Amino acid sequence: MNVLDELRSLDYREPGRWPLPIRAAVVGVAFLALSAIGIYVLVWNEQRPKLQQFAAEEQTLRQEFKNKHAKAVNLELYKQQLKDIERSFGALLRQLPGRTEVPSLLVDISQTGLAAGLEEKLFQPQPEQRKDFYAELPIKIRLTGSYHQFGEFVSGLAALPRIVTLHDIDIKPDNKDSYDQLSLELTAKTYRYLDEDEIAAGEQKAEATHRPPAAATK
Repeated sequence: MNVLDELRSLDYREPGRWPLPIRAAVVGVAFLALSAIGIYVLVWNEQRPKLQQFAAEEQTLRQEFKNKHAKAVNLELYKQQLKDIERSFGALLRQLPGRTEVPSLLVDISQTGLAAGLEEKLFQPQPEQRKDFYAELPIKIRLTGSYHQFGEFVSGLAALPRIVTLHDIDIKPDNKDSYDQLSLELTAKTYRYLDEDEIAAGEQKAEATHRPPAAATK
């Protein structure tokens, strides 16, 4: 009788009467299965979160390495781009007038309106507003004239060598009986750069503002 016939003749309800080799094989298979289940439950399930964490950290480190490698490879390119940015910034900064040039710039703005044929009703510089390295100088302006003259005025401002921006523009008829005579109200903003002394003074003022008050001595 071969092994296959022996397996077919086994009574599964009486495993104690099975031949010794078959019982040993069944016990061995059962032991291996229980061992595998035990390893999965006790070892794999407990270690799996750590393994996933290490795998995620590995991916993060790989990405950081790629990023740093790309920066190292392109370091010279970044240096050249920084030089280009500094050069462009310097060109823009030169378009901002210094403190001594502001009065002449205000005259240029006023003369631009008059050259366009507009009648100046209001030209009122406002207190300047300081930023990090520059200051805004808003100017309240009210002019009267035609649409065509307003266009010439805006074009003239754009042609000035200094930066001038227009805000809060309001155009309306100068009076209810006149449709070709209009009133233009706006805020023109020009900008000036702060010199080193002004920047230093501003930084000292900011530090003093944020410095905690000294404890009172007894």
